[in-house]
Amino acid sequence: MNEQQNRTTRKNSAVTVIGLGPMGQAMTRALLTAGHPVTVWNRTAGRADGLVADGATLAATPGEAVEASDLVILSLTDYQAMYDILDGATASLAGRTLVNLSSDTPVRSREAATWAAAHDADFLTGGVMVPAPMVGTEAAHVYYSGRGEVMESHLATLTLLGTPKYLGEDPGLAQMMYQAQLAVFLTTLSALMHATAMLGTAGMKAGEALPELLSSADAIGDILRAGEKNPGTALDAGEHPGDLSTVTMMGATSDHIVDTSRSLGLDLALPLAVQAHYRHAINEGHGSDNWTRIIDSIRAAH
Repeated sequence: MNEQQNRTTRKNSAVTVIGLGPMGQAMTRALLTAGHPVTVWNRTAGRADGLVADGATLAATPGEAVEASDLVILSLTDYQAMYDILDGATASLAGRTLVNLSSDTPVRSREAATWAAAHDADFLTGGVMVPAPMVGTEAAHVYYSGRGEVMESHLATLTLLGTPKYLGEDPGLAQMMYQAQLAVFLTTLSALMHATAMLGTAGMKAGEALPELLSSADAIGDILRAGEKNPGTALDAGEHPGDLSTVTMMGATSDHIVDTSRSLGLDLALPLAVQAHYRHAINEGHGSDNWTRIIDSIRAAH
């Protein structure tokens, strides 16, 4: 088969999407736009109406949906939903590839890969790192892990959802990266709301405050890159040079944030958590080290 035939085969290959929340719908439309026949299934069948109008085929059962394609993409609330939906269709899984783009834990991702293998199916874990409106655009990227040959065999199709970033064979790796990215994202969101509430006590509207706060959030990456040519290298080496910022200095700042928040009557959960990291490092005698030393207490429970 020549390359032109290969491209045609990939373009026309059938894909199944199970789970039609905003993400599942966006993925289905990206696949339809690229010329793939797409079969869909959702617990609430009415969510498929617009997709069917756009050319998708609605399966009557999960088993029918699985049997329609060699590649089955799952976009669900969590991994338990996969078992709830597919436990009655396991006889149809043999020889197919399940790509689970749902959020859960790395442990559950590994368990799911074992479960799929027991039913003679291949399994890839994925984490979509953009909101639904950005799926299929140049700005989209998706982390994957699982067997390399399985990833390679579906690369052309998966690229339609966003630039694939393959992390390795361990099916838990993509989920680990996804949760790590979400830890940064959700903590930042909470920090933005805390700061907005803080400024609100002085009469500043969110419409005034957030643009200023978002500028600060945008600058964090540049600040870290300016401090170290390759961020993370010193951390990997166990080095915490305190020439630019120390634990003591940052800890004093965290104290001021707690005191300010307390005086304003704001919830203290977030600032107290941050303060605890610095106090632990200071108590361990690392006050003159770089702020990265706080990773010790974060790792302590590992």
